[in-house]
Amino acid sequence: MTTAVLIAAILGGIFGFGADRLSSRWPAHEAEEVRGLDWRTLAVVLGGAAAFGLLVWRWSDPADLVVLGIYVGALIVLLATDLDQKLLPDLITLPLMVYAAAVMLLGLNPVLEGKSQVLVADGDLTAVLAAILAPAVLAVTDRLFHGALGMGDLKLAVSLGLMFGLSQLFVGFLLGTVAFATIVLVLVLTRRVSLKTAVPFGPALIAAGVIASVIRL
Repeated sequence: MTTAVLIAAILGGIFGFGADRLSSRWPAHEAEEVRGLDWRTLAVVLGGAAAFGLLVWRWSDPADLVVLGIYVGALIVLLATDLDQKLLPDLITLPLMVYAAAVMLLGLNPVLEGKSQVLVADGDLTAVLAAILAPAVLAVTDRLFHGALGMGDLKLAVSLGLMFGLSQLFVGFLLGTVAFATIVLVLVLTRRVSLKTAVPFGPALIAAGVIASVIRL
């Protein structure tokens, strides 16, 4: 098991590196110069390694790993594009909503299988509720605190809800926000970013998704 986790982490790191290089070119940049390797490269490589390593640690069934691996792989690409351009492309977020709904309806999502969450006896129902509540709560809190939440964040929140359900996503969001805030603090202390730097919210949602895919409730 340890060897499998290590191999998955290495492959995840390689995937993360590829996602970072993709994000330096796509979606189209205004500047012609391609961004070199920097702290964002390291963040996506480590994120990919952690995400895929944790998936193999948590799940053993190959079918479960494929279903969740496809979704988490897309999250890593979104992490790269958001860190590079503060953008969550529709070309990824919209198909993720369709994908999450499909694996839910086909009964292929191991996270929702047999779930009873927050007094809701059906995993599919709690996923639909989460898909409605997650973007709604984010939109309301963003307006209250005058944030800079984008439509891409809301679209991602819909697929996260469909994929993980209420309780799983709630816990993932809490832990993901703490992890994201810690990383931002480290970047500020190391002067990679400043207190005036506009920090995208997408990475917190992505961290929530990765955590929700592996926690046991």
